[in-house]
Amino acid sequence: MCLAIPAKVVQKLENDQALVEVGGVHNQISLMLVEDVTVGDYVIVHVGFAIARLNADEAAKSLALFDEIARQLEENPHEVHQ
Repeated sequence: MCLAIPAKVVQKLENDQALVEVGGVHNQISLMLVEDVTVGDYVIVHVGFAIARLNADEAAKSLALFDEIARQLEENPHEVHQ
């Protein structure tokens, strides 16, 4: 299973590249699939490519859900929820 993660664009680089941040971690991604991305925008990142822009409210909801899942896994590492 693959996940697409919301990330905040913190710096635009040359050649349709950008530096994004998720949870304090910075990664370089490609912006070649999404037009008109600016610093401060949120994008959905999948396998190193921004595949869509996302508004800040939706990004916050998605990131909160990922945080909740991570917290539950930390509290119950041997449980598998289906």
